[in-house]
Amino acid sequence: MTDAARPKGAPFNLPTLIGKEIEYINEVLAGDQASGNGRFTELAQQELARLLGGGRVLLTTSCSTALDMAAILSGVGSGDEVIMPSYTFTSTANAVVLRGAVPVFVDIRPDTLNIDERLIEAAVTPRTRAITVVHYAGVGCEMDEILAIAARHDLIVVEDAAQAICARWRGKPLGRQGAMSAFSFHETKNIISGEGGALVVNREDLFERAEIIWEKGTNRVKFKRGEISKYNWVDVGGSFLPSELTAAFLYAQLQNAEAAISRRLALWQRYHQAFEAAEARGQCRRPSWPAHCTHNGHIFYLLAPTADDRTRWLRDFRAVGINAPFHYVPLHSAPAGRRFGRAVGDLGVTDSISSRLVRLPLHLHLSAEQQDYIIERTLEIVRGQ
Repeated sequence: MTDAARPKGAPFNLPTLIGKEIEYINEVLAGDQASGNGRFTELAQQELARLLGGGRVLLTTSCSTALDMAAILSGVGSGDEVIMPSYTFTSTANAVVLRGAVPVFVDIRPDTLNIDERLIEAAVTPRTRAITVVHYAGVGCEMDEILAIAARHDLIVVEDAAQAICARWRGKPLGRQGAMSAFSFHETKNIISGEGGALVVNREDLFERAEIIWEKGTNRVKFKRGEISKYNWVDVGGSFLPSELTAAFLYAQLQNAEAAISRRLALWQRYHQAFEAAEARGQCRRPSWPAHCTHNGHIFYLLAPTADDRTRWLRDFRAVGINAPFHYVPLHSAPAGRRFGRAVGDLGVTDSISSRLVRLPLHLHLSAEQQDYIIERTLEIVRGQ
């Protein structure tokens, strides 16, 4: 590709309108309710439940606040422990630390980059109350084994499904296996609302309290449905629900979720095919996933052979105008992770993966020309040219 044909930069992400977002936002502006828990909140919750094949859905301001709600509903408190991977975003751990509980970090699998289910049981203590799993890049964790461990020790399983919308595990939608799950609609995700999230409650006995926590600790939802004559403060809670403007935007996105993810998967697959030979030569490693998992094309990453190679890659990507960032710094080695949590065993896979991973731009605005440019430059970079 000549310099004249070179695209003007390759941003990692660009938010994309895929439906009636503006029309629905205008409906909110022309109506009589812009605050949360109105018509578009209900429509978006119903649409997400349809995509997931069930579950009781509550929209939230972010996946982080959905995880906060899940921690409250899990009943974790001071001195309790929650097992989770170290290779995740801070919100996974913050949710339990805010309840006074201790995040207990275990290593990840080298293939899927998900929590290594074989290491979970060794981390269980009398203080363990829950397991939080993270479906990295929309690839499902090994839920059979994890749920069996939870059953043996009477633990709650929370799915951090921030990246997992419309992905499947053994044919079942991710987010429907644990007691609860948290989704993200941040602008970097497959389906977006700028900021936003959702808590999915899969245990009916938890849902009534979930509604109360969601509505600032009040039974206002029952009042709104006409089930009581006035509402009161009855439990802990917070301001977790988003505005109708956010819900309207999200509803338009959810209506077109399957088409958007199909397009994203096509882009993802083109990357995957393009780097097959480079992987065979040992110049990089592509994502891998089990046959019983159907991912959603959320992240396309490459693993450099060494940390030094990754350092060079990042420098070279910047030089050619490609925004290709690394991902998580492991929580167990972060200042707050050392202060609030503890690690079990050697987290060598986590440390190695985090020092070698690079994510390539992937979004619905990505043109064939841009992707060609990214592929060509990336092949040069991984060859060391």
